[in-house]
This record gives sequence, structure tokens and C-alpha cells, in this order.
Amino acid sequence: MDQRLNLEQLEPNAYKAMYGLVKYLGTTQLTTTHHHLIMVRASQLNGCAFCLDMHTREARAHGETEQRLYLLSAWRETTLFTPEEQAILAMTEEVTFISKHVSAATYQQGVAALGEQYLAQVIMAIVAINAWNRMSIATNKPLPA
Repeated sequence: MDQRLNLEQLEPNAYKAMYGLVKYLGTTQLTTTHHHLIMVRASQLNGCAFCLDMHTREARAHGETEQRLYLLSAWRETTLFTPEEQAILAMTEEVTFISKHVSAATYQQGVAALGEQYLAQVIMAIVAINAWNRMSIATNKPLPA
């Protein structure tokens, strides 16, 4: 697969703005584990090889288990994820597939498990990774050597 244009070189101010969102997320209460689950699950759903490679490596470096990463796409069929993580994963799936809308049940589960402030931070993380996925996929961003 040939890389297309390089957005970071052609639109550095846009990249800087995106990194601003990433930097903001680092100041929130969002846990590292939750952040990695969001990044990996959305990247799985979007089929973004670059982001999957990067975020699974980062998740492992921060202590995430291989078993949970292997079973993330089947999270509903396991007991490996906490109720909070299940709420986050459900929200990640529905926001990623936004044309189907976020159901009232998923939203209510999110608020009940996480509270409104934390859920807002989760939604911003989901929005961020979906933007990164779309940029990487649209430009065929290659995996690092």
C-alpha cells in the first residue's frame, strides 16, 4: 500500500490542533487503561492498522494484558472487563458508528457507571481517535519500520 499525502507536513497547524486535543485528554481524569481501551477498540472498528499497531503497543507498555487485547473485539462475551469498561466500550462502538446514533440505553449506562463529567471525557477521547483513524486511513499512513 502506497502512502498518499502527508497531512502532518502539508497541514502542520491542523496536526498541532489535533495534538492539542490529545494534550487536553492527558489533563482529564480519564485513566490510562480506559484511554487505551477506547483507542484500540475504535481503531479495530475503523480498521486502522497504523493506530492499532501504535495503541496496542502502548497499552501493553502500560500493563494491559494480551488476553484482554485479544478479546477486546468480543468484550461482551467475556468477564474480563469491569462495568465501567463495558460502558466505555459500548459508548466507543456507538459513537464510532454514529450514523446509527447513541442509544438511550448506552447513554444511561454510561452516566450511571461513569458520571456525566467522566462520560464527557470519554466521548472526547472517542472523537479524537476517530479523527486520527480517519486521517491515517485516508492517507494510507504506513506502519513504522
